[in-house]
Amino acid sequence: MKRPHYDWRLRSSELVLGERTLVMGILNVTPDSFSDGGKFFQRERAVAHGLQMLDEGADILDIGGESTRPGARVAESGIAADEEISRVLPVIEDLHRERPDAVISVDTYKAEVARAALNAGAEIVNDVSALRWDAEMGEGLSQLSCGVILMHSRGLPEEWKTQPASPDIVAEVKAELSQWGLAAVDKGISRERLVLDPGFGFGKRFDENIRLLARFGEFHELGFPLLSGTSRKSFIGRTLSRQGKDAAPEQRLFGTLATVVASVFQGAHIVRVHDVKAAVEAVKVADSILAAQSDEPQTTV
Repeated sequence: MKRPHYDWRLRSSELVLGERTLVMGILNVTPDSFSDGGKFFQRERAVAHGLQMLDEGADILDIGGESTRPGARVAESGIAADEEISRVLPVIEDLHRERPDAVISVDTYKAEVARAALNAGAEIVNDVSALRWDAEMGEGLSQLSCGVILMHSRGLPEEWKTQPASPDIVAEVKAELSQWGLAAVDKGISRERLVLDPGFGFGKRFDENIRLLARFGEFHELGFPLLSGTSRKSFIGRTLSRQGKDAAPEQRLFGTLATVVASVFQGAHIVRVHDVKAAVEAVKVADSILAAQSDEPQTTV
């Protein structure tokens, strides 16, 4: 497919989206991440890992200080904003000092955290609630003028295991992302600052995640750049299960790379991953194939 191009306006710069797939490296500064179990909770380790991901080719670093794994308590019962700030701010400041040109995103749904991170050097706010869990987030981001990622979630993490099946998950996600994207524009965030993410794993069942990936290209109809975040998600673990036991997060690399390549072929502008080096190499090959398809002359029968 031919991937649409966009100029994504950030806090102080722009990124061209569509010429190649950008790789966003995940940096969880939490003690309870589902994917790494708090491996990078300590400041020095987090900064070292961020620098490593940049060296491996990450175009963006996405730094988060609160886990949104299934079952986590968030929104009103999540960790306090000042605790989240104390986790992410030193890491953002250190990385910004070490690599001033690095593009840093903060993964948060709290306006207070977003403001502190942007003032410390972040360029993007990645909000898993699509501005819905903090009433101040929309207006705050419109004033701060940064890049914004709106992710789709069906309910809160503590509700995901009891979410009813969707009669048409693609139609549901498309309709709600369209609604939330337009709501963001109404709050003063320009379209040129927005990227949409269908939210793999966030309240979706196994078969629904597979369907979202198979039909990911349909989200281009919404007219926004697209991010795909499939890395180490539980639907990959279920697909790779052996003898009735799902593959653990650390055993999902090859399955993740398959979903990354599928996302590229469906026109994803950004892929969000834990394993940057492997993803960068997979994306480079997938992009070359995508480009070759676009270069082929069109014929009619």
